[in-house]
Amino acid sequence: MCMDTFTALADPTRRNIIEMIASRGELSAREISDNFPTSPPAISQHLKVLREVKLLRMEKRAQKRIYSIDTNGISKMENWLATMRRMWDERFDALAAYLEEG
Repeated sequence: MCMDTFTALADPTRRNIIEMIASRGELSAREISDNFPTSPPAISQHLKVLREVKLLRMEKRAQKRIYSIDTNGISKMENWLATMRRMWDERFDALAAYLEEG
């Protein structure tokens, strides 16, 4: 499955998972799944997608799978957003300058 970060985050369950882990730190798959009415296998699929787009890390500890935020993936997303913001700021500044001249 090939999915980009923003496509993965388009799903509200995935966004909720990211927010939950970001606010609480490391969580087991069970702790995550217990917060949703969805079946554990469905949550497992969401976790897999978030790992594939490098927003989550998973570490096996005994029989548990522990999830945490992958800061590298978050940083890449932030950098892309910052680039887009700079590009649009430059365009709006150029438009404002043009309108002032006219």
